[in-house]
Amino acid sequence: MALPVREEALVLWVRSVHLDETNGFREDVGSGGITFMIRPNDVNQTDGIAGVEAQCDQQSRHARSPDTPSRAIQPSDDSGAPSTSLPLLTLPPRVPTPIVRPAQSNIPDDRAVRDRLKKIAGEHVDRQGLVPPIDLSELRALTVAVRELADVAEVYDDYVAILVNNAVWRDAVAKIPYDRRLLLLPKCLRLEEHCPAPFDEFGLLCKECGLCSLHDLTVEAERLGYAVLVAEGSAIVRSMIETGRIEAIVGVSCLNVLEKCFPHLEATAVPGVAIPLLQDDCVNTTVDMDWIWDVIHLTSDDHTYRLDLDALKGEVQTWFAPESLAAHMGEPDGETERIAHEWLARAGKRWRPYLTACVYVAMQDTQPDESPLMPGDLKKLAMAVECFHKASLVHDDIEDDDDERYGAMAMHVQYGMPVALNVGDFLLGEGYRLIGELDVEASVKVDMLRAAAAGHLSLARGQGAELCWTRDPKPLSSLEVLDIFRQKTAPAFEIALRLGAYLGGADSETHDVLREYSESIGIAYQIRDDLEDFSGEGDSHDLRDLRPSVILSIAHKRAEPGADKALLTALWRRECQYDDVAADVDRILRDRGVTEKARELKDAYTEQAIRALRLLTNPTLKGLLRRVVGKIFGDNLIEGYCSDFEARNASSSEARAESAT
Repeated sequence: MALPVREEALVLWVRSVHLDETNGFREDVGSGGITFMIRPNDVNQTDGIAGVEAQCDQQSRHARSPDTPSRAIQPSDDSGAPSTSLPLLTLPPRVPTPIVRPAQSNIPDDRAVRDRLKKIAGEHVDRQGLVPPIDLSELRALTVAVRELADVAEVYDDYVAILVNNAVWRDAVAKIPYDRRLLLLPKCLRLEEHCPAPFDEFGLLCKECGLCSLHDLTVEAERLGYAVLVAEGSAIVRSMIETGRIEAIVGVSCLNVLEKCFPHLEATAVPGVAIPLLQDDCVNTTVDMDWIWDVIHLTSDDHTYRLDLDALKGEVQTWFAPESLAAHMGEPDGETERIAHEWLARAGKRWRPYLTACVYVAMQDTQPDESPLMPGDLKKLAMAVECFHKASLVHDDIEDDDDERYGAMAMHVQYGMPVALNVGDFLLGEGYRLIGELDVEASVKVDMLRAAAAGHLSLARGQGAELCWTRDPKPLSSLEVLDIFRQKTAPAFEIALRLGAYLGGADSETHDVLREYSESIGIAYQIRDDLEDFSGEGDSHDLRDLRPSVILSIAHKRAEPGADKALLTALWRRECQYDDVAADVDRILRDRGVTEKARELKDAYTEQAIRALRLLTNPTLKGLLRRVVGKIFGDNLIEGYCSDFEARNASSSEARAESAT
């Protein structure tokens, strides 16, 4: 719900003071863009809040709701006719910046270990066939068993016990409608020193300022039908349970609070799932954010909520073994086909065929405890998607003059450029052939071919924009670089998702959502690639190779006028080599917070992809695609502050300081 202008002005003022003028996504947004913050120097200091009302009024009328796509209005040309190009790209709303902080000593600090513990706990509970509720002695026995299976230290028992109890209650919670559930959040997830929200007897009254993740969690949960409280130990929780209004609880809290709650929940047999904070000091606390989102959306209507996505990805990998390729594509007949099959079988993340399989599986009416069927047509379609992707990599390596791919020689280096060009073309033809052989209705096959062709046209336009830029290189804004990403990377994700949707029988509304989702996923994925390239984790290095990079565009925008700006301009214009100026470039990136800003931008597009799913009416597809985001982009943490233990923390700090001296 929109805030009154005066209240919105206050919210924007608070954000501007906290974030300062370099900390938002306002930079590089032109007349078609939308901003959600006012810089301090935009405000008449003598007029206070009243002085920004006029500015806020204009922004509030155009601010997007969470369900509104982040596309600017397409301008008309001089004739008044709409442009035939893609809609203008606008930057998504900024998401709260996560902090990275070690977990407390009785919680594993490694996210991979926490995920593994959660998985082992779920599998062990399934094998035992337990019926909730379980008593404390049974919980302790299960905890010891899971700890031994996972081979972790005994110090983690309290944490493991929470995961075990969650696994016991998960199916029961999934069967309870959203509007009979309570989401209980701790107020320590707010940014206390800047939070404008007051409290009443029910807890915190969020002002939707956007400084922390409480607003997003609350809005989404209430949209689903939850009752939401931002409070700890509120007596209202017990009364809501006793009156029968609440039949399940999803709670976020620290381990010591969750441990105290267990006897009460066991006594009332109220189904509950708890997400533990990674620290219990209520200062800069962090939490596995995607776990919260998963539980909020947990429903038995999502028939894949028990599906092991890692196992599905592993199965998709097996489809590209040489014998599987031969079984579905035919035995190689000649050297060209042999090289093509070899290239398909090479290492790769397989995200695109995996997405195809995910969407198809979600569209099937598979029950939660059933293994999804993987028909031959799905495998063929996944291979077609990978053919398209591998063909683009062959051609990209030639056009970008890259000598390596997957840690080995690129195809044109190994076999020569003529052979590589021909094999790339062959893979494109193979992809279309495989689609043509699918056992689907003719109209569906036509739609598939049209979608694939449109994706290739977009990819070629994006690659063409980059190649033409190399003929006359000059600095590009973030939006210009992101638009290249939208045309080059996003179409591959869209093709993968929508081909799976066509095979699964999706309606037109689902395809509309997948377009929005894939655009944001594709851009976020390419930003992550830029970050990995710069850190040395990727296969290439766009700064060293002097290709358009969002890191370089942000750096150029933020650099101080003078020598720093001139150096980055020269780098953009290919007038110097990165290795010759690497130390200076690294200094600029560090001093101007460039990589942090790029990560924020990646997180914002990831969040925008999740928001696009709100319009899906298929709960299974919606739930699965939400979890896929976590698989692609890994863990997210959210920050928070709390004053409940300020005195204790202060005394602890003083004690530590005294002992140190």
